[in-house]
Amino acid sequence: MLGWTVLSQLKQNPATRHIPVQIITLDEDRQHGLARGAFSFVTKPTTTAGVEAALARIKDYAAPRRKRLLVVEDNPAERMSIAELLGHDDIEIVTAETGAEAVDKLREQPCDCVVLDLSLPDMSGFEVLERLGADSDLADVPVVVFTGRELSAEEDARLHSMARSIVVKGVESPERLLDETSLFLHRIVTNLPPEKQRMLERLNRSDDALVGKTVLLVDDDARNIFALSSMLERRGMKVLAATTGREAIDLVKSTPDVALVLMDIMMPGMDGYQTIGAIREHPDYRRLPIIALTAKAMKGDREKCLEAGASEYLAKPVNTDQLLSALRSWLHR
Repeated sequence: MLGWTVLSQLKQNPATRHIPVQIITLDEDRQHGLARGAFSFVTKPTTTAGVEAALARIKDYAAPRRKRLLVVEDNPAERMSIAELLGHDDIEIVTAETGAEAVDKLREQPCDCVVLDLSLPDMSGFEVLERLGADSDLADVPVVVFTGRELSAEEDARLHSMARSIVVKGVESPERLLDETSLFLHRIVTNLPPEKQRMLERLNRSDDALVGKTVLLVDDDARNIFALSSMLERRGMKVLAATTGREAIDLVKSTPDVALVLMDIMMPGMDGYQTIGAIREHPDYRRLPIIALTAKAMKGDREKCLEAGASEYLAKPVNTDQLLSALRSWLHR
């Protein structure tokens, strides 16, 4: 089993979600791991001093204390509703109305997570993120961007490289904001008030995010297409199928409502890596979630999938719960 799969399964289970997980990986995997709830990461090749420092940091973090959450929002009503939504006696909520005030508060006293609105009176949320990234003491603070703005593809890509998560204000945004901040604060879900536990349960177990969405299955084996499409159709998804890379590319271009692609890697002719690369060349499909499926969970497969442009990687035979969790996660995001 890949370490990424271990991280994913720990973070999907309410009973283990709060446990800080230190990743030991390559530097280019940093953002991928942090966005999925990893506490921190040690770069390979490791040193004794690096591992000792990482253990000291995680031990420090795990000591019992109230976590601090900073809410950066200039609208008083929004600030109050966010505090009401996220508040409980396991965290202390501090607020800031401007970007400058937010940076000052973080320098005065460390926070464990930040909720950041993009439209602030003195500077944009992008500028706040740049200032945090440029300060070595603040660069690792998890930031959840909570915005009502429509983001362009460029803004979306830029934010994903700077923040841990982006929640767009809308119908499901309260549940999503509670879910994302709980993940990065390592909150013990079972200690939250019952109504907040129910909100998270609804979000993480519900098929609402799947119903009516169009998914493209790309696999040269008809049996795999049949098994996966049956399971997804039972959950209300519309399923398109392609048996070659070229057919998959044509379907993506001709079907604007494709919400997600499940891509088999081992295909004759044009393989999954080449197909993903060809889809990613088109600017309109840079953010289209593509989950790569490969039968050989070989060392280096995952890296090759992500280099080709896959959003996520799952090894075959596909675990149904894991696949559904990945679908919910990418369709929410």
